[in-house]
Amino acid sequence: MVTRLSHFFLRTLREDPADAEVASHRLLVRAGYIRRQAPGIFAWLPLGLRVKANIEAIIRDEMANAGAYEVHFPALVPRDPYEQSGRWETYGNGIFRLKDRKDADYLLAPTHEELFTLLVKDLYSSYKDLPLSIYQIQDKYRDEARPRAGLLRGREFTMKDAYSFDYTDAGLDASYQLQRDAYERIFQRLGLEYVIVAADNGLMGGARSEEFLHPTAIGEDTFVRSAGGFAANVEAFTTVAPDSIPFEGQPEPVIFDSPNTPTIATLVDHANAHLAAPAEGEWTAAHTLKNVVLALTHLDGTRELVIVGIPGDRDIDDKRVEVAFAPAAVEPATEADFARHPLLVKGYIGPWSPTGAVLGEESATGIRFLVDPRVVDGTAWITGANIDQKHVHTLVAGRDFVADGFVEAANVRAGDPAPDGSGPVELARGMEIGHVFQLGRFFAETLGLKVLDENGKLVTVTMGSYGIGVTRILANLAELNHDDKGLVWPASIAPFDVHVVATGRDAAAFELAEKVSADLEAAGFDVLYDDRPKVSPGVKFGDAELVGVPKIVIVGRGAADGEVELWDRRSGEREVVAAAAVVERLTA
Repeated sequence: MVTRLSHFFLRTLREDPADAEVASHRLLVRAGYIRRQAPGIFAWLPLGLRVKANIEAIIRDEMANAGAYEVHFPALVPRDPYEQSGRWETYGNGIFRLKDRKDADYLLAPTHEELFTLLVKDLYSSYKDLPLSIYQIQDKYRDEARPRAGLLRGREFTMKDAYSFDYTDAGLDASYQLQRDAYERIFQRLGLEYVIVAADNGLMGGARSEEFLHPTAIGEDTFVRSAGGFAANVEAFTTVAPDSIPFEGQPEPVIFDSPNTPTIATLVDHANAHLAAPAEGEWTAAHTLKNVVLALTHLDGTRELVIVGIPGDRDIDDKRVEVAFAPAAVEPATEADFARHPLLVKGYIGPWSPTGAVLGEESATGIRFLVDPRVVDGTAWITGANIDQKHVHTLVAGRDFVADGFVEAANVRAGDPAPDGSGPVELARGMEIGHVFQLGRFFAETLGLKVLDENGKLVTVTMGSYGIGVTRILANLAELNHDDKGLVWPASIAPFDVHVVATGRDAAAFELAEKVSADLEAAGFDVLYDDRPKVSPGVKFGDAELVGVPKIVIVGRGAADGEVELWDRRSGEREVVAAAAVVERLTA
């Protein structure tokens, strides 16, 4: 049936919403696809649901091609499965928890690994039942601290999450590849550029993990790639450590006065003014060891300070630190933290003291000291002497101090060597649109999912998890497909195939538009017909441009001669054709 705009639930806006940060947010609200209900929460209107359904149809088609079957779990789920897996605690403040009238704990599911696992446990018991892949398209809920950019970072969002179940590692590899290939086909069909990068597993656990990132300037993720084919997000990037250097012949550490030098910049200036120049010609930030005090809040509520030493020409990367110390929450140490640890001399902290004690020892501060992988044995540094207004130079790692371990906390820079030896990396911004994991046996082991193998022996099932952000994809496609007038959807996901616009006051135009709409509908096109009788052509054209149906048929001045205008919003081409030829032209 032809959809008539005079009765369709649609109101477009002429002004941008005040809180819109990106084009997709601005245009999806203005064009009547979504409507804000609360920060990070949106109502879906008919146009938005149509585009969303078209994306989901492509996903369902490729899931079927990959041999996966659709199920559907509730969004409101009990605490117990998440308690068993430990994720009730590890999610921290990132999930919505609630109680029913009987004081039982529930949550709005951020993800459903536990429930998928228990479902298969309930129904399957033999290796003959495997491999199995099942999926759902379901709303998820996460209590984002800073929801932003409309659908790109929300508290409620739609995901496709699939799970594979095998009883051998080889089976998992095969299932993983099927899903990975399906993802590539999905994004190709959607016309969405993607880069596959090695990723950190985060709270999901497991072995192999890859993200599908859409390169975009508004992306929240930084990823690196080399000309030789390496790609990873910064959280998963592994620093190439230099070779160690022999201690022999290196001078002993020397403490020197360094008044008013609490920053790396002031320390470098002071060193160049008062210390003998190094062989390279002058002191730089790369010669210094920056010591950053962080506070970790563990799941049991305890607070621990840790000192991270990185080359002074680097900065701490918040995301890499978050991953390095997960599941603990990480923040910079506060003034109160420093007050509780008087041996920490702010601005002059180092891994060594004149007494020979290092920070990891009780005689120094008792605070754990971790260093960047570049701080290898034999490297010499200028750093704090743990004495107010004093630093030390020629402090040699492995000889004068030994750290408690290494940590990937420093920022990654363009030109850093790729860990696989494929050359220097470049940095780019991207938005995560899909993620595939080899979960392994964690959830199955925790929740008791076992099957009998060929020998009648109980074996633990191994799992994969595969997610696609449906609503995030929609927003990314809106970001890619618009001009200064409005949205311009690809035909594969547009809310309608053709937008027929009747203009003017002549009854002949509306009669012809009615016939053209009916002919298109009979030919299998999904038609939106703007039949509003008392709306000006300018308003109708503005709405057509804003809504973004890629093929527009304008019926107006030429109606008496049986002519209409075809307007291709994607190419911008417009041409006059006989009304009787419209179906043929749009079918060609």
